[in-house]
Amino acid sequence: MYRLLLVLAATGCAAAPTATPMNPDTQVAQVATVLDDFHDAASHADGDRYFGHFTPDGVFVGTDATERWTLAEFRAYAQPHFSKGKGWTYVARDRHITLSAQGATAWFDEKLDNEKYGEARGSGVLVRTDRWRIAHYVLSFPIPNEKAAAVIGLIREGDVAGE
Repeated sequence: MYRLLLVLAATGCAAAPTATPMNPDTQVAQVATVLDDFHDAASHADGDRYFGHFTPDGVFVGTDATERWTLAEFRAYAQPHFSKGKGWTYVARDRHITLSAQGATAWFDEKLDNEKYGEARGSGVLVRTDRWRIAHYVLSFPIPNEKAAAVIGLIREGDVAGE
């Protein structure tokens, strides 16, 4: 009986096995796959798949200064377009992904090509819960520094004109 108690005590006090950390290259590949599928879903107007890539408290920041949407707000904006089969196509051509030391958060920035707008940029944060999900996505249009003053002037003209 004494030996049985010793065995039980020893096994009960042993450290719980730790999960094997995932290879960072594997995690980067998984994040890239999520982002590629996110863009593909938008291109195919697949709202369920597109919005399924976000965390429940996800945020989308669009190109207009007024566009900071919660997931529910962004879904309300996009779903009517998706339901008509109208999506948007952005193709990533240059992407950088950085992982947190713990491997549960990823930051990214990517250069995107779009037929209507030309070059765009996406950036944001993904978190790994049950799988990688987008917590924050920002879509922007890069403006060359030498053209910034002219673009800002156009924006200000619109503000003055009440647009």
